Amino acid sequence: MPAEALPEVPEGGGLRKVARVVLLDPEDRILLLHGHEPDDPADDWWFTPGGGLEGDETREQAALRELAEETGITDVDLGPVLWHRTCSFPFAGRRWDQDEWYYLARTTQTVTEATALTELERRSVAGARWWTCQELTRAHETVYPTRLAELFRRLLDEGPPAGPVTLDTEIV
Repeated sequence: MPAEALPEVPEGGGLRKVARVVLLDPEDRILLLHGHEPDDPADDWWFTPGGGLEGDETREQAALRELAEETGITDVDLGPVLWHRTCSFPFAGRRWDQDEWYYLARTTQTVTEATALTELERRSVAGARWWTCQELTRAHETVYPTRLAELFRRLLDEGPPAGPVTLDTEIV
């Protein structure tokens, strides 16, 4: 799953609050990061940029900060929340329980360069790639959320939903 800076679970337990970005370029390609277990590059997957909220920042602020840190992309128009997902996954030797909001964003900036990765991210993020909907649909790689190709197709065909769509809970 996503290789972001993973702070401890909030005090008293509960879900880690996460903001993710469905970033589209002028050609309607989506940007995904390539991640893997820190000590096992063969255990890999693709995922949207984003990460956990820090301090008292809003989800919108976290989405933009994480996007800048992980991709170097700062020239974005942040749009609405598309999807909401609860997930649980093992990563870096422990289990993570997250409440994720996926924001739509558009950019004309297509060159990526990670500018502020954490130590864990440096050990577990192998790069970034822009994907067409067709490429994503035909991909055999693991992608999170698991229905991203279908969700991406619907987004391109119908535009953003009237309100956030709750995705099925994913437990890996």
